Amino acid sequence: QVQLVESGGGLVQPGGSLRLSCAASGIIFGFSAMGWYRQAPGKQRELVASVTGSGNINYADSVKGRFTISRDNDKNTVLLQMNSLKPEDTAVYYCKLQTVVGNNFWGQGTQVTVSS
Repeated sequence: QVQLVESGGGLVQPGGSLRLSCAASGIIFGFSAMGWYRQAPGKQRELVASVTGSGNINYADSVKGRFTISRDNDKNTVLLQMNSLKPEDTAVYYCKLQTVVGNNFWGQGTQVTVSS
């Protein structure tokens, strides 16, 4: 059974940094595409950043230059380093794993709040 567990969310002031972590189990991690999504109150869930099994990376325009996604296949983990955080980054952040056959699995989400 595939499980994704996120951690690292919290409250931070504008301009601050947080690092989110997503640990996967129950699957051969290295072939899977991983992504971070977020959902703010009253808004649709949106892609923040993704990394394929071969290492191709994609970012939403709103986070380019501020967020960095990385993966550690030995530890079955994907990270999201978030710098220069803004109030509009406030959302629940979700980790998603997509298998090579297209099945999607989601974590439970972690709250990120950017506020002074």
